[in-house]
Amino acid sequence: MGAINFTNGLGIHDTAMQLRAKRAEVLANNLANSDTPGFKARDFDFKAILAAETHDDTSFGMAATHGAHLSGTNGAADSDLKYRNPLQPSIDGNTVDAQTEQAQFARNSMDYSASFEFLNGKFKGMRNAIRGE
Repeated sequence: MGAINFTNGLGIHDTAMQLRAKRAEVLANNLANSDTPGFKARDFDFKAILAAETHDDTSFGMAATHGAHLSGTNGAADSDLKYRNPLQPSIDGNTVDAQTEQAQFARNSMDYSASFEFLNGKFKGMRNAIRGE
């Protein structure tokens, strides 16, 4: 049995929340540019990135030498951005389908909230364990 730490105690939910926040930024950017000629909608495969993050803790090998440095999770999402194939291409070259993006954004928001609730429950459990309840 290993030592109790935040990684063991929280599971994948902290990483999932970071990735969902990054995905919300990407989807919001797509929605903001829905009328921009030539804009290409982007997204990333959440499940694949989360699996890579949770199975390979040393995949990024970055060392934070300053307190203001960001973790490697957001960089992974940036490097794995892919272009979305449009269901109905527009004449001006824009590939954003506002309805699809809104649906994806809503789903991502619900999943973010679920991860938040799981983390909240984990912290309550840890707090109760520390108090001896």
